[in-house]
Amino acid sequence: MPYVNIQVTREGVTPEQKSQLIKGATDLLVDVLGKTPSTTFVVIDEVEMENWGIGGLPVEAFRAQVSLNGR
Repeated sequence: MPYVNIQVTREGVTPEQKSQLIKGATDLLVDVLGKTPSTTFVVIDEVEMENWGIGGLPVEAFRAQVSLNGR
């Protein structure tokens, strides 16, 4: 009974995109591990931007730094 937790920043992920993520994660577990789709759980959590950090910085500051550095 696999459980997959996908966390994304709350930036307007559409219901269609969420559906694709759920199907894609389920299909991957079926293809790679032979798991049963009906017992595979996928949960998508949307995290507020101020609660997400990368490289020691809040995500918005990290993105601004990367944008300035061209990476």
